[in-house]
Amino acid sequence: MADDGDFGEGERVGVLTTQPLDRLLDYRAPEGGCVAGAYVEVPLGPRRVLGVVWGPGQGGFDAAKLRPVTRVLDAAPMQEELRLFLSRAADYTLTPMHAMLRLATRAPGLGDSPAMRRVYRSGGADPDRMTDARTRVLAVLRDHGGLAFTLGELSDLAGVTSSVVKGLVAQGAVSEEEAPRDLPYPWLDPALPGAALSPDQAVAAAALRRGVAAGSYGTTLLKGVTGSGKTEVYLEAVAECLAKGRQALVLLPEIALTAGFLARVEDRFGARPAEWHSGITVTERRRVWRMAGEGGAQLVVGARSALFLPFRDLGLIVVDEEHDTSYKQEDGVLYNARDMAVLRASILHAQVVLASATPSLESWVNAEQGKYARLDLPARFGAADLPEMRAIDMRAETLPGDRWISPTLQRAVAARLQAGEQSLLFLNRRGYAPVTVCRACGHQIGCDHCDARMVEHRFLKRLVCHQCGETKPMPVKCPSCGVEGKLAPVGPGVERLAEEVAKVFPTARVAVLSSDLFGSARALKEQIEAIADGAADIIIGTQLVAKGHNFPHLTLVGVIDADLGLQGSDLRAAERTFQTMRQVAGRAGRAEKPGVALLQTCQPDHPVIRAILSGDEEGFWRAEAAERKAAGMPPYGRMAGIVLSSPDVQAVFDFGAELARRDGPLRAVGAQVFGPAPAPIARIRGRHRVRLLVKAEKGVPLQAALARWVGQLKPPNDLRLSIDIDPQSFL
Repeated sequence: MADDGDFGEGERVGVLTTQPLDRLLDYRAPEGGCVAGAYVEVPLGPRRVLGVVWGPGQGGFDAAKLRPVTRVLDAAPMQEELRLFLSRAADYTLTPMHAMLRLATRAPGLGDSPAMRRVYRSGGADPDRMTDARTRVLAVLRDHGGLAFTLGELSDLAGVTSSVVKGLVAQGAVSEEEAPRDLPYPWLDPALPGAALSPDQAVAAAALRRGVAAGSYGTTLLKGVTGSGKTEVYLEAVAECLAKGRQALVLLPEIALTAGFLARVEDRFGARPAEWHSGITVTERRRVWRMAGEGGAQLVVGARSALFLPFRDLGLIVVDEEHDTSYKQEDGVLYNARDMAVLRASILHAQVVLASATPSLESWVNAEQGKYARLDLPARFGAADLPEMRAIDMRAETLPGDRWISPTLQRAVAARLQAGEQSLLFLNRRGYAPVTVCRACGHQIGCDHCDARMVEHRFLKRLVCHQCGETKPMPVKCPSCGVEGKLAPVGPGVERLAEEVAKVFPTARVAVLSSDLFGSARALKEQIEAIADGAADIIIGTQLVAKGHNFPHLTLVGVIDADLGLQGSDLRAAERTFQTMRQVAGRAGRAEKPGVALLQTCQPDHPVIRAILSGDEEGFWRAEAAERKAAGMPPYGRMAGIVLSSPDVQAVFDFGAELARRDGPLRAVGAQVFGPAPAPIARIRGRHRVRLLVKAEKGVPLQAALARWVGQLKPPNDLRLSIDIDPQSFL
């Protein structure tokens, strides 16, 4: 990649486009010239496509036949550090550069010039009459909390014609305004006083501030028990970064976490930061992208893809709940945002803070080996104490086969209801039941397109495939034998658990928190805020509730099936079970009242369950690390997953077998190939899937060897090959 430079009119420039090509394309610089990093529109065949001037042209093509750049877009040029980051990330993940550029340009209308635009917000007045269409428009405005929409955006989201919106404008229920495009975000004042810190917090905050002030690269693991105030500590690092005139990025694993976090940012700095996630409008997405590049967004709070925004001067990246699996992108470009944050910060001379109560084993080992600094917050902030942890041995409990709340847990919930306190029942299974079986013939209803059982969602009155999203109405008769009235749900999901709770505790107010039950991110946020304010007595939740929520009235957590994550042979099963149980238990007792966490288990003597109950986190990590090291597994060794998929099952196995036979490039670096073997879910969306696993020692040049290996064979047109460096899931 060339250094930044100016290119005069007519000079040969190399342009990287977002099209699936394996090279830069040469063009002539337009009238007035351009600079390296400029976002441009260029002709490609009969089309015009988006690209970035990557440097001087490659040559080898008649200059007289070069087509000129159509135009330079009105956007801050892509800085050299971002181009270098995209190149290094592509090399690490073995991703084509055009796909990396698409990640970095995921905002609409980048070529639009600054101008006024007409936007629509809630007007406050009530219309003279309500219709279904008008109700939908007002619901969209309410769910998005004051954001402005273009007419097209509002109409599309509400599923109405533009005339419905215009009618509401005439009634004063919707306001129509002329607004400038892409205004800078309100100023965040780092000089405002922060929260009062405990001695432990003050020491950690001072260390983080020193790192940011130094203006050099460094990664710190901020490990604090749930409720210890990690957020307040790293917001002091954000304050130092803003005071230095640099930008900051905070990554969160779940959209539902942003509402509470944004309120804390506003309390600390006097204004709300920019947001970047799937819940914002396309208009807001364009504004964030442009303001990041121009410096008009001091702080961005976002999902993993915010890491690819074109920041003008990024000085700090915080990865909150850094252990969370949602930081791993599992389709398209396969990357781990935690690792890519460290890579980008090293190029930027910026600081990274990895915050977690239960860090990933990779981060724990890096801190042990001195690659990362480590700061600990061992106690909860204020008067709150860590919850007491106890196991309920389900082998000693007596309960019917269609019930899942043990008598011991039932008594504990009843005591909380009597005391006016909240209880949380945790089960990491969405829907009503994971399997629907015919009691006449034994048939289990599966997806037509995947090798997966369909999950009954009784609230939706449908069966849903959790692999491909296919849905179908709940059948009356068995699709295999045709007998009516014999289909029965097997096993519990959160909806079935809610049904049981309603029978056992008929007067309790029950709230179910599951990602599939909410139509918008705003609706989910509102439910979480209502629960925090005491609007429910019993909360039933999936993985969603383990992620950083603060419910001050919650004093009991009951884990319905603590053994669920220990099943199977996943490399990270023990680690993830430990993290999830500790995280969900940490929701209890975060205010003055003490909390209790009860784990229903049939394996109370399992090493992971014992480690969870004892609270000996360091002992657990040491044992887990020793086991991985002895096996040469990550983080002490390296792995890559190769997934082949095709509609033709024979073709995919034949290709996988031939690839395995040609393993010379891998053997040359001491790597081993395992497989091919059917993936645990062997068919998704009608495509048969075969996996190969590559295992190597820590320091070997694995990516280069993998590229040579797969480069020996050209896949058939209908066969897809994807390489996952450092796989997190083995499905």
